[in-house]
Amino acid sequence: MTLHAVGSFEVEMRPAAAELDGASERVEFTKTFTGEIDGTSVGVMLSGGDPSAGTAGYVAIEIFRGRVHDQSGSFMLQQFGQMHDGEQRLHYEIVNGSGADGLEGIRGGLDLTIDDSGHHVDLAYTLP
Repeated sequence: MTLHAVGSFEVEMRPAAAELDGASERVEFTKTFTGEIDGTSVGVMLSGGDPSAGTAGYVAIEIFRGRVHDQSGSFMLQQFGQMHDGEQRLHYEIVNGSGADGLEGIRGGLDLTIDDSGHHVDLAYTLP
């Protein structure tokens, strides 16, 4: 049975040294989650393209440590984002095999909505 944990997060982004001979920007980030998913994640994002022109892409990986509903532990999220003509497409997946402690065996994905009040998430997941 798929469960849903909803919440929100605040993100702090820190530019880091560029990668691929300067073709890819690198950003390190920390997210603080609250709600049914509660904890902190740290991650790294690589991006390319021209966001100011509305065409770009990024990949990121992060590790979440905290609580999902009543289970405490950690897992990794893998992100894929693209922008074309100013329209964005985002895809988040839990990295298979990355769950630990009470979140061991977790599988699923995350939907992100961004509006004037912030970043809102719906983590759809299963546990064994």
